[in-house]
This record gives sequence, structure tokens and C-alpha cells, in this order.
Amino acid sequence: MRTRTDEDGERPPAAARPAPARGAAPPAGPGEATGAGAARMTAWVRGRVQRVGFRWFTRAAALGIGGLEGFAVNLRDGRVQVVAEGERARCERLLEWLRNGDTPGTVDGVTEIWMPPRGGYDGFEIR
Repeated sequence: MRTRTDEDGERPPAAARPAPARGAAPPAGPGEATGAGAARMTAWVRGRVQRVGFRWFTRAAALGIGGLEGFAVNLRDGRVQVVAEGERARCERLLEWLRNGDTPGTVDGVTEIWMPPRGGYDGFEIR
């Protein structure tokens, strides 16, 4: 069984669950950001998403949306991890782009979790 990890190599909290069906809002767990306030979205993108400029285009999309800070990083298992912090609506726009946008490569699926923002980012970077 595969396990998910965040940027620190840690598994997400047990409260994190797979994404609901498309079109449904992710459920808010204890302490998770809700509504239009600040949020932290961590997404794992599966498919042919490495060596195709995916991180660069993700950064460009985040900067185009505006008001987002975070990063995109290649993982050893072939996925790309995207962490974005900002207004929840802006994070949701980036998530929608990851799932359905004009992305390079081929996206087979995206899994995300929502948490309160941690801060500490300066812009949106490629790692």
C-alpha cells in the first residue's frame, strides 16, 4: 500500500481523507480551514507529470491566479506535490487547474488535503 507524505517526508494527519468525487467540496475536519478564509492546500498529482515542465506551468498558474504562496516539487515516485497557501477560493482555482487545466504531460489524478496555513513562504517556487 502506498502512503502519502508531505514536504517534510511525514505522512499527513490521520484526519486527511482521499478527495471526494469531483464537484463536491472537500469535507472540513477539525481545525481545517473553511469558507473564504486562508487555507493550505497540499495536492499530489499523478500521471506523466515529471520532465514535461509541469512544475514551471504550475508556478505560472499560481502566479496568474495571484495571492498564492507555496511550491511545486517532484517526488521520487513520479508524482508532483503542490503546496499552496492563500484564500481558499484561490487555492481551489489552482486545484481545478491541476485537475482540468491545460497542463503539460498527462494528469491521471489529483489527491488533496486542506489544512490551516503554516506560512513561511515567499512567493511560489519550484523546488
